[in-house]
Amino acid sequence: MSNYCRHFSSMLGILSLALLCSLFATPFALAEQGENRAADDTLHLPATLPPGLTWETNTSDAPFASPQAKRGGRFRDFITTFPLTLRLVGPDSNGSFANYMRANNLSLVGIHPNTLNPIPELATHWAFGDDGHSIFFRLDPDARWSDGTPVTADDFVFALEFMRSPHILAPWYNNYFTEVIREVVKYDDHTLGVLGAVAKPRDEMLFEYSLSPVPRQFHKLDENWVRDYNWAIEPNTGPYIIDSIRKGKYIEFRRKADWWANDKRFFKHRYNPDFIRVKLIRDINIAYQYFRKGELDSFPLIMPRLWHKKAQGDIYDKGYVGKIKFYNDVPQPISGLFLNEDAPPLDDINVRHALAHALNIDKVINTVLRGDYERLETAHVGYGDYTNPTIRARRFDIAKASQLLEASGWTEFGSDGIRRKNNRRLEIRVTYYNSGHNDRLVVLAQEARKAGIDLQLRLLDPSAAFKQILENNHQAAWMGWSGGGLSPRYWQFYHSDNAHKPQTNNVTNTDNPVIDAKIDAYRKATAKEERVRLAHELEQLVHDQGSFIPTFMVPYTREAFWRWLKLPEHYGTRTSDRLFDPLGGSGGLFWIDDEEKQRIETLKADGKPLEPLMILDKRWPEAP
Repeated sequence: MSNYCRHFSSMLGILSLALLCSLFATPFALAEQGENRAADDTLHLPATLPPGLTWETNTSDAPFASPQAKRGGRFRDFITTFPLTLRLVGPDSNGSFANYMRANNLSLVGIHPNTLNPIPELATHWAFGDDGHSIFFRLDPDARWSDGTPVTADDFVFALEFMRSPHILAPWYNNYFTEVIREVVKYDDHTLGVLGAVAKPRDEMLFEYSLSPVPRQFHKLDENWVRDYNWAIEPNTGPYIIDSIRKGKYIEFRRKADWWANDKRFFKHRYNPDFIRVKLIRDINIAYQYFRKGELDSFPLIMPRLWHKKAQGDIYDKGYVGKIKFYNDVPQPISGLFLNEDAPPLDDINVRHALAHALNIDKVINTVLRGDYERLETAHVGYGDYTNPTIRARRFDIAKASQLLEASGWTEFGSDGIRRKNNRRLEIRVTYYNSGHNDRLVVLAQEARKAGIDLQLRLLDPSAAFKQILENNHQAAWMGWSGGGLSPRYWQFYHSDNAHKPQTNNVTNTDNPVIDAKIDAYRKATAKEERVRLAHELEQLVHDQGSFIPTFMVPYTREAFWRWLKLPEHYGTRTSDRLFDPLGGSGGLFWIDDEEKQRIETLKADGKPLEPLMILDKRWPEAP
């Protein structure tokens, strides 16, 4: 899963609702949820394994972990909101902590974080059917659940039953495993087939149709499932298991000493700490004080005020703590202001476009953000040919904003300078959940008043904000979705199938028949050229709709770390968006050097310095 979902959800405003993290063990967070209902319902997997399949694997791409890595120690991390459940589906299951849990559930196939080629995870080999819909997998016979039970094809068949069950109270998953994953068939204990709804290019099939199992020995599906499994620790296939919980304080993972994948090609020398303690620290500024005192091991510094102001002083000058700025090459998070078209006055396209022209994003970048961030021009940036390079986000222009508002009848002004229409003020409530964004939003609100728009800023606890947004009780949401995948995803965000209902990703309630038709065509297309053309057209339509106002993008990660944490010689991978991520498809590369920790603590106590350390790495091609 994209590592933004934990710390960067706080840093950038990324909403940790990347719902397929548990399904796809890739470096990315988003995959499409749902499939065109016009898919061919006559297609089925064969009853017996087709003869003549060409089985593929990947033993040629280079491992990306360091042989110098050492096992041991306790990595101390933090979250800003405590989970309401340990379930991975159902009510309240999409908080930021869920991404630690999802990273412990491997998929059939992963994606190499440098080459982006498929690599083995739970499956050692894969083969494609002739219909463009079906994939067959051979499971690794060594694969085990954390309770010691072997992972078999039955667990994938059960996953389909589980995700379709009404008892899990998860309509999103119910839909996905009905409309996207159409069939899962067991051929023997270690061979299975998966049928997808529509034909796709092979690389995208592997990304979208490679699923994770569900432990059938653990679950009892009945009307009490949500309650009974709220704090149950589900067996997993990854390197860690929850070892202890102190509600409202911390959750600690323990590494499995006999993890079945310890010596596998793409897992060897990874996931090195013996324990991962995830502490609740609700305020990011207090969390940084914990870090300064050496009670957290690393700290994200994406936010300019942290990088330029906080990350200074003795611990840096004397070299006990290092800093690193590492450019990556990943799809950018979809960050900005999401406008609920079901909430007046945002049901008026003129008001939506006017609001975009009233937001002085460039001023925020050049002042509050010290020029560190770049302007995000459209929702899907960093997808190669699929990105539409001709679209430019609407710029700050009070004259254009005024013209649009007056065309919709917002011609009167109150004594406070805010426009009025039919005795109603032009006020828009902006829901957000990170106090670190106060200064950005205050600037935007001040500038918007020049157009006669009152932005009412509403800071909520993350859990309360997520709940409000998912239940469509917001007007405008200041947030983001973690980016990822091999091509843009539109159905979940913009198709009317997901509009006007709670618990979907269409938080703007976009309902446009023209967009629907293009999305349906995009999802049916299998030739890359056609998909690229349709993606460009869709991106333009979304821009024209005006329900999403893009803001910032950051093509790098910046982090501080106590120097007992060690990184590989190459620091990270092409898709590393957090270098000290203990889990995930491109994570688990660092280790703790206990001897170095003792040395640094002694030097610090004696006031003896080391050479300061600041690392800048621009090896990946997207780096400026």
